[in-house]
Amino acid sequence: NAHLFEAQQARRVLDRLVGYKISPLLWKTVKRGISAGRVQSVALRLIVEREEAREAFKPEEYWLFRALLAGETPPSFKADLAKINNKKAVVANAAQAEELEAALTGQPFVVQSVEEKERERAPQPPFITSTLQQAANQRLSYTAKRTMNLAQRLYEGVELGDKGLTALITYMRTDSTRIADEARQAAKEYITAAYGKEYLPKRARIYKAKESAQDAHEAIRPVDVTLTPDLVRPHLPPDQFNLYRLIWARFVASQMAGARFHDTSVTIACAHTQWKAKGERLLFPGFLAVLPRGAQEEAAALPPLHAGQTLDLEKLEKEQKFTQPPARYSEASLVRELEELGIGRPSTYAPIIDTILTRCYVVREEKQLYPTELGSLVVDLMKDYFTDIINVEFTASMEEKLDKIEEGQAEWHQVIADFYGPFAKT
Repeated sequence: NAHLFEAQQARRVLDRLVGYKISPLLWKTVKRGISAGRVQSVALRLIVEREEAREAFKPEEYWLFRALLAGETPPSFKADLAKINNKKAVVANAAQAEELEAALTGQPFVVQSVEEKERERAPQPPFITSTLQQAANQRLSYTAKRTMNLAQRLYEGVELGDKGLTALITYMRTDSTRIADEARQAAKEYITAAYGKEYLPKRARIYKAKESAQDAHEAIRPVDVTLTPDLVRPHLPPDQFNLYRLIWARFVASQMAGARFHDTSVTIACAHTQWKAKGERLLFPGFLAVLPRGAQEEAAALPPLHAGQTLDLEKLEKEQKFTQPPARYSEASLVRELEELGIGRPSTYAPIIDTILTRCYVVREEKQLYPTELGSLVVDLMKDYFTDIINVEFTASMEEKLDKIEEGQAEWHQVIADFYGPFAKT
């Protein structure tokens, strides 16, 4: 495909123009051996500007109120303060908190309304490169580079006893959630045999790739769904096994029926305040049979309640809090941000993060990415002299132009020429 080839040519030329022209300027003015890059510099800017936003942040005090209540039957449950005088609850300081606590003392808590409904939660699509890196970082604490190295080994194949060298997953650099028909059929047969027909969705789940996706490869999935994690465990080192289990479970879950819940939402009145409590009961696990939720995702069930019922107050808790600055990027949140902004490609996320760490522009502590003084200095210089190169919108628009070359709607020499004229002058 000539258009795909030309888009790749243009990408390589652009990356080299930026890297080879700007890096020597940084050697002269800052330090030898460091580098700039068309995408890496934008990723670094995001991290530096997040740190600046944190430093400029001024925390504001607020207070949370929670009541531990009991109905006619156990269990006791917690309700959060939602409204004061029919407006969103805002308790700004200790004096207001004490005043509210005094006003509530001795007042009855009465159920105003109880809403009950069934809810279905659908599974997520199978992994693409960016979502695999995010999930491996969040669930397994693997860096993007480690995740891709492990996935490469699973893709190339591992020795499975009598089976010999066996490839376990499909290609791991992809931006498409598409899966092959035969893989969908194999998943259907496996789910029916392992869990029963009721665990299949009413109609097969087909996930559409984003408009910006190149869609050159399928989603990341097991090559053979019957090679369950338990079967391959004896043949894999723990880190490869953990990643395979994550990929296998996400794929199988993506082809299963949704999980069904019975949700209860209760509104409670006390004096001039309103309180909210929510509970859920799992009716049918569906895909959660393969991919269970974390404990923090689950909401406890509420006891039977009805409007007009007076509740016993077991405990009234108040807690001082302060607003928090925006969180520093982790590798997972940086990959998600780059993807949402349309910057870079699946194959570039891990090398970008690795480069800014290797160049000592950024350090990683407890999963968080902190810019170094060197990283901040490089971003400041780039912002002063190469405004476009380090601009998020400019970089995203360049990705769109490369996409147009792919589609045969733009000529690659012209895209390079349009970029190089102003760039050379700068």
